[in-house]
Amino acid sequence: MSDQAYIGRQPILDRQQKIIGYELLFRHSAEAGHAQVISDLHAGTNVLANTLSNIGTNWLVGNKLAFINLSNPMLETDFIELLPPERIVLELLETTQPTPELLARCKELRGRGFSIALDDFVYEPALAPLLDLAQYVKLDIRLIGMAQLPAHVQKLEERPFKLLAEKVETRAEFEECKKLGFHYFQGFYFARPETLSAKVINPAHAHVLELLNKVRNNADLPDIDRLFKRDVALSFKLLRYINSVGFGLSCEIQSIKHALTILGYQQLYRWLTLLLVTAGEDSTPPALVKTAIIRGRLTELLGQDYLEKQDRDNLFIVGVFSLLDAMLEMPMDKILEQLNLPENICDALMGRQGIYGPFLALAEACEGTDIAQLQTLAESLQLEPEKVNQAHLAALKWVEALGV
Repeated sequence: MSDQAYIGRQPILDRQQKIIGYELLFRHSAEAGHAQVISDLHAGTNVLANTLSNIGTNWLVGNKLAFINLSNPMLETDFIELLPPERIVLELLETTQPTPELLARCKELRGRGFSIALDDFVYEPALAPLLDLAQYVKLDIRLIGMAQLPAHVQKLEERPFKLLAEKVETRAEFEECKKLGFHYFQGFYFARPETLSAKVINPAHAHVLELLNKVRNNADLPDIDRLFKRDVALSFKLLRYINSVGFGLSCEIQSIKHALTILGYQQLYRWLTLLLVTAGEDSTPPALVKTAIIRGRLTELLGQDYLEKQDRDNLFIVGVFSLLDAMLEMPMDKILEQLNLPENICDALMGRQGIYGPFLALAEACEGTDIAQLQTLAESLQLEPEKVNQAHLAALKWVEALGV
């Protein structure tokens, strides 16, 4: 059923860890079996239709590519042709066989401007006709194994398509795949980097300059709050600064807006000026920063009908700061020692506990592929699947509108 659909989005990055596109994961909540092909098709078309009508032609990916994993029945429908072909990469499942009908359909779609990717590809001579049609070939490095990967890559050399490594989970795997000649990469490494050593994250110069101009012109507080929300480093540094010993606060900072109110425009302008001088290029992968901001907004939206306004502000901080350990490459408890955050926020960040914890856990589950966990967490909060789906779409649209 279409009201049981969730949507996921995972970034695809180039060799410099810049986002070039996203894989969009359209799925229903039940496990699909052979007898469910028709319902799979209906679920896929309904979710895709809702996505297009709800957030327009720019939908989930901004100016990036959208990689869409499609079953053969979906591939055969005319519905695909409603999508903007210049943005779309159609992923053929690993079970796809190069029948004359399928090859003809792929050639037709190529002629309309769509790109073709082969998902979880394992080379067999019989699949050679598919390789002739593909612009992207995705290799699951967990399925193939790092030891066997060079042999697979060698079989695919001297062809014009781009190689994409899937399920990259460590820095070592990323570096090895780069050496083997992969062009693009996808996997949890880019969302959850391994802990190496402490480092500093810096805000983007452009964001600091924009804020300086806003403060100098006495912009409204909500406008300034919105700019802080699109830069994780700025939010972190502001709260660390205002909670420093020198400020001698007698109350906990409850939100970014609360911090700005206490600090005042004059002090904020001085602080931003200092920050502009000391800020460098942000060394955090852009995919990680964007994931953090999306998670913050999604956590906030999931709890908006359950909690008061102040708590909703806290939900945003909980979502964004849940990736600080990955950004700073240090344990979360060490980071929280530097911030005077309310106990409920700390409970959520340390153990997904307290009043905010379940909303954060559900937001994290929306990024993954474990449908059973997603269902369980949604049901525990008495949230309908469609409600979760709408919140996720709204969060993705909001972050794209910020221009992050």
